[in-house]
Amino acid sequence: MKMVLIGLLALLVGSTYAADDARVLAPMPAAAEANLRGEMRASLLALNEILALVAAGQLREAAAVAERELGVSAMGKHRSQPFTARPGPHMPPAMHAIGIDGHKAASDFARVAAGGDREQTVAALPTLTAACVACHQSYRLR
Repeated sequence: MKMVLIGLLALLVGSTYAADDARVLAPMPAAAEANLRGEMRASLLALNEILALVAAGQLREAAAVAERELGVSAMGKHRSQPFTARPGPHMPPAMHAIGIDGHKAASDFARVAAGGDREQTVAALPTLTAACVACHQSYRLR
């Protein structure tokens, strides 16, 4: 009985949150949503790796990860897939623009980190997550 009550409470809290969620719904086909969610998880792993590399003073390595995994070089990962599996075309234009800005910001960070100046690299770290935060604060898939 206790587990049933906990489950019902979780459902109630989740539905209340969804009702209060003022973010714009960006629905997309299931395959595109799955690809986008996979990309977001991979981006978190890359961000974590970049932070660890910066903390260890391995700035050039952090730059390489930033460009390869998050930068402009990482754009278009799904272009060879069917239209229904490509997230970009299903995003609202402003959401898509935020994503592109995020890729550009990661490339900008990579250029700074590749220069090897620790102070400038640390100062540039927030640029890596600014677009992520803006998008997640503005849009939702469900």
